[in-house]
Parts: sequence; structure tokens; C-alpha cells
Amino acid sequence: MIKNKRPSLQNVADLVGVTKMTVSRYLKNPELVSVKMRTKICAAVEALGYIPNKAPNILSNAKSNAIGVLVPSMSNHVFDEVIRGIESVMKPAGYQTMLAHYGYSAAQEEKHIASMLSYNVDGLLLSESCHSKKTLSMIKTAGVPIIEMMDTTQAPIMQCVGFDNINASRDMVLTLLAKGYRNIIYLGALVDVRDKLKHQGYQVAMTEYGLTPRQIMAEKPSSVTLGVELLAKTLTQFPETDAVFCTNDDIAIGVMLACQKQQINVPSTLAIAGVHGNEIGTFMSPQLATIITPREEIGKTSATQLLQRLNGQPIEQAVIDLGYQIHLGGSI
Repeated sequence: MIKNKRPSLQNVADLVGVTKMTVSRYLKNPELVSVKMRTKICAAVEALGYIPNKAPNILSNAKSNAIGVLVPSMSNHVFDEVIRGIESVMKPAGYQTMLAHYGYSAAQEEKHIASMLSYNVDGLLLSESCHSKKTLSMIKTAGVPIIEMMDTTQAPIMQCVGFDNINASRDMVLTLLAKGYRNIIYLGALVDVRDKLKHQGYQVAMTEYGLTPRQIMAEKPSSVTLGVELLAKTLTQFPETDAVFCTNDDIAIGVMLACQKQQINVPSTLAIAGVHGNEIGTFMSPQLATIITPREEIGKTSATQLLQRLNGQPIEQAVIDLGYQIHLGGSI
């Protein structure tokens, strides 16, 4: 796959009607040019999808044998397995991995993608399906293959690999409902696209049973500690709760540990379900009910597909859904 010829500093300068030096000053420090000029240059940079070039010019359209991988969190074990799957494919193929995390921030994702593309990576593996306007512009300009991982419900830029977050969540909530639970609360963390999709699946299932969806959300990354905090809020705001569906296993495990400390019986008093099938959940007592998602396989498949694009093979399947499994455990 041949990279696009990228817009140059001169192209930006010509579009604005200034010298390259003025554009260069803006890129180094926007405060060095007037507010009016900043606005014009910023618009030109975004319109052209301009990407600074930090590699030697000779490499601008050559293979770097490096790929960029962006994940939202380095502390979330879900992405450890995704990265392991990616590297199991890319390393033997002779590719280096440039890894960055963006803290669930579209602005930080944009910044890291700009940096990776400035070093002329050959392709990108992204963990989000929603991106800033500037990110989309840069991706179009770069002309490198892009694969979005972890969800298949959104239309991909080029190709996506993952599972259906909406259906997975709906199926787990329907499982809880089939077991007789009716006061089911959704516990969400820092609201990203996948959290919204899981919340949507929960809402669909509750509505199908004629029940009112209720949720407690937190504007912070998921963690075991957050699970403890969310349980406390749940017991205060919705004391009739008989089950909680958590956006991931970290929160679900925090809820379970808090229940054990407070001598709340699981599942007879409170049922608990999570998402992803983290290994630690299998060692809990009772074992955590969860949606098992194929994270390592998502990494392997995404890397394999990226490698095929880099070798010039066309996309045969734009959306690759690897499915999921509902694991009952003993907590529901």
C-alpha cells in the first residue's frame, strides 16, 4: 500500500497567503502570531490534514516498518490482551509497535495520531470508533490503512474488528431478567463510546420488559475502587436494587468486594454482572458473571488484517465480528 503524498508546509502557507516561516512559527508556538492569523492557519492545517514530518524527507513516502497502536488506558487489563494479540502478529512480520494511550480523550487521541503520523508509521490500530474532525482529516491525508478495534456497531473508517457491544449488553440484561431480577441498575464509568453502547443495550433490554432503566454514571476511569463507590451510591439512591450490570469487570469486582465487606449476600440479595471476562473474576467467590469478549483474538485479527493491507491485499470484509459469550458464573 503506497502512502499519499502529504501536504507540505508550503501548501499551508500558500492557502493562507503567508510565508512558510509564519506557519512554522505558529506550529512551534501559536502565541507568536496574531489571533486573526492563528485562526486562518489553524483552519488551513485542518482543511489540508497537514501532518508535521519528523522523519527525514527521504522516508516521507517509504515504509517505516512501524505501526501505531492507540488504547484508551494502560491500566485497564482488557487492553493488555489486545496488545499481546497485536504484537504476536506484527513482531514476527518485522514491524515495531508505537504505543500510546489517550485517557478516553478525543483531543489526546488526535495529538497522539498526529505524532505517530509525523513519524510516518505504515498503519494505525485504533481503539475508538468516533474521532475528531482533525483526526479524520489527518487519516485521509496520510493514506495509511486504519483498523478500529473493539466494536462492530459503528460504520468504520476503513475496517473494524470486535464485537457488538449493544447486543452483548442486551443479552446479559435479558439473562438477568429471565432469572427474575427486575430492579437492575446500570453502573457506568468515564463515558466513552463503548460505555454508551453498553448502556444502550441495557436500556433496550429493560424497555422490552416494560421496566424503567436506571443508571449511576461516573466521570472517571473504571477501577475496582470506583465499583466500591458506585455500590454505595446505588444503595443510597436505589435501595430496592436486586441486580447491577456493570460496564466492565473492574467495577463489578469492586461491587462484589464491597458486598463481601458489608455482608451483602451475592446473588440472593444482590446479583452482579460485568463485561470482558477478566481472569480475576474466575477466582472470585462466587465466580463473577460476565460477558466474555475475545480481546486477544481481536488484537490478532486486527494485526493480521492490517498486515494484509500493508501487503497490498484488498479489504474483503469491512466489519469483522468475533462475537462474545455470556458466562453465568455464580453471581447472578
